Amino acid sequence: MTTTAIKPILVIEDSTEDFTALGRAFRKHALQNPVLRCEDGEQALDYLQGRAVGWPRLLPAIILLDLNMPGLDGFDVLSVIKQDGSLQSIPVVIFTTSSNDQDIAACYRLGANSYLTKPIGYAELEEKVRLIVHYWLEASELPA
Repeated sequence: MTTTAIKPILVIEDSTEDFTALGRAFRKHALQNPVLRCEDGEQALDYLQGRAVGWPRLLPAIILLDLNMPGLDGFDVLSVIKQDGSLQSIPVVIFTTSSNDQDIAACYRLGANSYLTKPIGYAELEEKVRLIVHYWLEASELPA
């Protein structure tokens, strides 16, 4: 078993509906990793930078990050993560509704490891989750 099998997956998502659908898709693919949710950018950075009380001390294997959130948006969170020496090696997958070319380019400039648009249908969401799990947690070699 690799170390990624026990590390959590962090989903930074303000929509309860989107998070619920993601959780269902992760369970369908028998994901062993715990899935943690932060509802906004501030909560995510508090957890990642060790300031959140009651959260695991273990950093996530991967981060799924929505761009459109109140307060600190996904661009702000991505920028902080990729500039923080203790966090920058965590793969960040942008998972958002925007397919805007400028958003995509900006995310890659800020250090995103992947950019995926959220599908409208649940079957398509399950397939994207299957691909995320397979690539990032089974095929890739991630830092310890």
